[in-house]
Amino acid sequence: MFVRSLGVDDAELRPLDPWQAEEFFAHMERGREFIGEHIGFADKAKDLESARELLQSYADKAAADTGRIFGIWLGEKLVGGVLFRVMDIPQGRAEVGCWLEPAATGKGLITRASRILIDWAICERGVHRVEWQVSSENAPSIAVARRLGMSRDGVLRSYFLHHGVRQDLEVWSVLASEWES
Repeated sequence: MFVRSLGVDDAELRPLDPWQAEEFFAHMERGREFIGEHIGFADKAKDLESARELLQSYADKAAADTGRIFGIWLGEKLVGGVLFRVMDIPQGRAEVGCWLEPAATGKGLITRASRILIDWAICERGVHRVEWQVSSENAPSIAVARRLGMSRDGVLRSYFLHHGVRQDLEVWSVLASEWES
């Protein structure tokens, strides 16, 4: 099994699979309000069945080489994760996403885990461009994009509706030629 240390507080990055749906759902319940403040990811795991379906959709993406999902564990507790929401290997493009429950914030876990994913995509898979898409209201996520050395490509104004409110979407990216492992 793939396990990567995140180098802090016994934190590990591991694949997140459908058989872990109960643990994933319990994690979503603990952090639903916080996670859902800026992204709709928590809304997709509203009960155990939909949590299992979400994880299965990423297992299917992994099998098709179009996406992947990984959990972040502190000790034996799932506290967040990172994913390739989109992977288009023929076009050399991937989009990284993330989420974290409140108790795990401020430790650099998302930055460390995202760095592992970006490094793998660029160095192992030959991806040319990795994107980070984020609501303009999500300052912590924008700070991660900056720490990862990404450049802000632009803002798509009033791009999506989240909990009844129109949001601007910022697109950040790093190119393979700019990435330092």
